[in-house]
Amino acid sequence: MTGPPRGIEPLSLADAVHHAREALEGGEPVVGLTVLDSPDGLAPPGARMCVWAGRAAGTLGDANLDDAAIRMSRGVLAQGGKAGPRTVEADGRSCTLYVEPHLPPPELVIVGAGHVARPLCRIGAMLGFRVTVLDDRAEFATRERFPEAAEVRPARFDDPFRGVRINARTYLVLVTRGHKYDFEALRDVLHRPELPAYVGMIGSRRRTRAALEQLARDGIGEDRLRAVHAPIGLDVGAETPEEIAVSVGAELVMALRGGTGRPLRDVERVAERWIKPST
Repeated sequence: MTGPPRGIEPLSLADAVHHAREALEGGEPVVGLTVLDSPDGLAPPGARMCVWAGRAAGTLGDANLDDAAIRMSRGVLAQGGKAGPRTVEADGRSCTLYVEPHLPPPELVIVGAGHVARPLCRIGAMLGFRVTVLDDRAEFATRERFPEAAEVRPARFDDPFRGVRINARTYLVLVTRGHKYDFEALRDVLHRPELPAYVGMIGSRRRTRAALEQLARDGIGEDRLRAVHAPIGLDVGAETPEEIAVSVGAELVMALRGGTGRPLRDVERVAERWIKPST
């Protein structure tokens, strides 16, 4: 037994709740740890820690246990693990912890504030995204038009993402009023070191092909071009702005959850299994 780490203060429940709230409101992801049971006396029940990718707060009462818990928590962050009890061992003894990841909601950034953006903002918010809407027209980029958005920001399409965080948790939708603005925003994001989780661009087959060919000439690699969802959305026969927004929303869920986009009827094949062929 190594004993409690020196100089590390216990973490109060109020502080743990504060760190969780920060993460859920868009801050850095954190894992909260609470000791549930320690039959060998390794840790006092109720001891708490919070663990981020590069730091930790609090102590479980034993330096080696803290180290083991930090390694486990960073694995949870990296793999997107779920909340629940986990057993951690240190010095040949075990401790049961309640592990609770607190992750910020995925970010949906909609570039363009036109007729498709309005229903897409509503759908995105309903799906749990934190929605940001960008447009260069002050009369379109208003809170009145997008009450469900977390942010509505003015933008310049020659530098569309100034002040906007684009990272691996960002879902980016390009639906501006002009194809050239979609293209400029797409070129900007594809030149970044880290791609978004999803990037989709509205447009016809002809315009999409022209855009991808130009990006290839600009030196964008094939793997990055293949990551672009264009034309955007799933094929549901959408025509109206609301139908297009549903189509895009469905593709966002597919990208987020790892779905196939196939009809569930064809995936489960209930009728084929239940209905016996007639003789």
